[in-house]
Amino acid sequence: MNKRPDDKWERKCWLCGRNGADDPLEEHHIFQGSNRNKSTMYDLTVYLCGKRCHREGKESVHRCRETRDKLMRWGQEKVMEEQGWSIDDFIRAFGKNYL
Repeated sequence: MNKRPDDKWERKCWLCGRNGADDPLEEHHIFQGSNRNKSTMYDLTVYLCGKRCHREGKESVHRCRETRDKLMRWGQEKVMEEQGWSIDDFIRAFGKNYL
């Protein structure tokens, strides 16, 4: 998924691809804490199934480090490509390299 659709009927879970009909989609900021505002500024948010993929599932982003790391790598690659940044540029902006 390269761009987040604005129309809620076109949205899909970044992780599983479901449309949220059975488990409503929630917006997730890829980079948390002090980088949350940067996630918003650089469009580094994704939609995830609320229970299954966001909060409660075995491989949900808030319970599974592997899933979280995969999403942060994707977010870093996305912003680096869109902004024309190097890894060093990303580290200056977000404080850490996830690749």
